[in-house]
Amino acid sequence: MSKIDLSNISHSYNPNETNPVYALNPFSMTWQDGARYAILGPSGCGKTTMLNIVSGLVRPSAGKILFDDKDVTDLKTEDRNIAQVFQFPVIYSTMTVYENLAFPLKCRDFPQNKIDERVNSVSETLNLKAFLNQPARKLTADQKQLISLGRGLVREDVAAVLMDEPLTVIDPDLKFRLRRNLKEINEKYKTTLVYVTHDQNEAMTFADNIIVMSEGEVVQTGTPKDLFERPNTTFVGYFIGSPAMNLFETEAVSQSEVKIGSVKIKTSTDLSKIKNKKIKLGIRSEFIDVIEKEGENTVKAKVKKIEDFGNFKLLTAVAENFIIKSKIDREKPISDGEINLHIPAEKCCVYENEKLI
Repeated sequence: MSKIDLSNISHSYNPNETNPVYALNPFSMTWQDGARYAILGPSGCGKTTMLNIVSGLVRPSAGKILFDDKDVTDLKTEDRNIAQVFQFPVIYSTMTVYENLAFPLKCRDFPQNKIDERVNSVSETLNLKAFLNQPARKLTADQKQLISLGRGLVREDVAAVLMDEPLTVIDPDLKFRLRRNLKEINEKYKTTLVYVTHDQNEAMTFADNIIVMSEGEVVQTGTPKDLFERPNTTFVGYFIGSPAMNLFETEAVSQSEVKIGSVKIKTSTDLSKIKNKKIKLGIRSEFIDVIEKEGENTVKAKVKKIEDFGNFKLLTAVAENFIIKSKIDREKPISDGEINLHIPAEKCCVYENEKLI
């Protein structure tokens, strides 16, 4: 495995034009040896471009790629010692499942006993052991993708395993089990795993660290807890979480207090240095509670609808001219009409020009 440094990387597909359009805006980051990363963002945000730059399929317009402090920017893909798993299955149809999994090791002249050991270990993890002697072409689409995944995981000496939406063709229950298996492989073999996805649930349940991208820019990097509780931008607040973060147009009325319409809300943010009184207040629906009595940081609202999701209820209420959503215990009785919603000051995020203060 390797520590991977992306130093002042940027990329344009028309760099020689007067006004080049950048698929990746300049950024720097380090992927630590043996960690799990997810690159998360909507389609077209630059996720795959970043992955292709690391793999060597694309050379960046500027910047350097270093594996364990060695500059590999100009090295071809085959010389970077990485494994790749693509969105759709790539198999050798004339080979058996065993031969497919063993192929990367045979190409590198591994001894037969080591090949058997690794193929058996990976096939057991991916539930492919019963199919080892079967022709790979006769397997289902999701089983073929497991073979692709297994070929990427069978080598222990790779710098990293790079996966570009590898579970697209796999059913939801198997996806959950595979993400758990990938985490077990990472913990057992300390394999550096980098996983590209547009699905926040995949990213949050797989990665130690998530890189959130929007329009070619890395907007935040952090743990799932960081992204959920303290989104750096309103985009991250909107993109992460289900439902999205509540975001309200507000006005600062003191060093720590904002006003939504006529409702005043205290926050734990120092607002004394903001340049624009027009700001936004963000609060996760998970942190808003229904309380009996009106008090500090409560909003009086009228119930609009209640949706039962089995393990929780999603309450949508209207206060003055804004909508507020709250996740509540499904056993908690909620009456029609007016209710009091409490917004804890310490859970409020305040944004100026769409960025966290």
